[in-house]
Amino acid sequence: MNRFEYLESHLHPNEIYVRRDIGVRLYDGDVKTHFEDGELVLTSHRILWGKPGDITRGHTCLSLFLHHVIFFEEETPGPFSFGRSKKIIMHLSEPRTDKRPGPLDISMYNYVKLSFKEGLDPNFIVHLSDTIIRRTWELAPIMPVIHANSNTQHSESNAKPLPRIKPRTGIIGIERSLQEQQKATDESISMAFQDLRKLMEMAKDMVSISKTISAKIRERQGDITEDETVRFKSYLMSLGIDDPVTRDAYKSSNEYFKQLAKQLADILEEPIQEVGGMMTLTDVYCRVNRARGLELLSPEDLLNASRQLAPLGLPIVLRVFDSGVMILQCRSQDDNAIADVIADLIREKGSLTAEELAQSEGISVLLARERLLVTEKRGKACRDDTIEALRFYPNLFLERDD
Repeated sequence: MNRFEYLESHLHPNEIYVRRDIGVRLYDGDVKTHFEDGELVLTSHRILWGKPGDITRGHTCLSLFLHHVIFFEEETPGPFSFGRSKKIIMHLSEPRTDKRPGPLDISMYNYVKLSFKEGLDPNFIVHLSDTIIRRTWELAPIMPVIHANSNTQHSESNAKPLPRIKPRTGIIGIERSLQEQQKATDESISMAFQDLRKLMEMAKDMVSISKTISAKIRERQGDITEDETVRFKSYLMSLGIDDPVTRDAYKSSNEYFKQLAKQLADILEEPIQEVGGMMTLTDVYCRVNRARGLELLSPEDLLNASRQLAPLGLPIVLRVFDSGVMILQCRSQDDNAIADVIADLIREKGSLTAEELAQSEGISVLLARERLLVTEKRGKACRDDTIEALRFYPNLFLERDD
């Protein structure tokens, strides 16, 4: 309580009213005080406490500047503490030497408690936390004020910064704080899983509907016009579902991976050609799962299906570079042709880094680096490895007549 000061309750310039609560009792640490059934006002700079009506009439009241608050926590009564209300524990920094007069000059506690007779409003915690995080008193200090019972002036804007002293709250306080955090985390996770279950149930219904419509389209091919078929398929695509291959539709994993590989080739052949014939496996993973809607693939299933592309003779194949980078590339892709194209670009530009090539060709930096390394491996480029970047130059030895 020796951080509280006696001040007039009117708001100062730059000070903003936040909220008002009634039936509040003050504790000095764990000790009850005679300051009970009072009115508490939270502002952008202070906590004010006074008897009902005193604050609104501008009378002298207790004032606690928020720059004293290091952190606060909620104290929940134990299971056998019948009739006890929740309290807010506010841990405070050491009092300043130029502090105004207050209810106590010395206190053995580094914290105070606020007890709410009518029950703690959850919004109070939200407003108090938001006010402390904003730290408005640092951005807009209140103007000089007159001491109560004194003609001396004091300016908050000239106050020295307070040391951040961590109070000794004890093992019980730490355990209680950890339990509260764990409880809040468990509740958040439980709610997230409930929402996820609902989403999965809706996804199953959507997949079932899409399969039924697709089957009817195939069965009634002669009865449905071509325009109607195209319209049905566009509806399915707008839902993000286009009959994706799923594991539960096949008896063996081998057959599942083969069918998944065929689907990968169907949906990726054209996009891979559009980006120059290569696409990293991470980009493939994102693109495929976006196309499959709610039937997401795991990274392991994507990798196993990609390994089936070459044995099945599909138009795209899995390739692993010497650096370990995995890509899918068109089967028709020729490293010699790539090296010739990159060598021409290097000759035209004078030199290239992976970043410059990526920007020029509209591909990822990772793929640009691999293409430059392929060109170097074919002997059509030379590197200069500097602190600035790895830069590639034309191989002038190829141009010497002797």
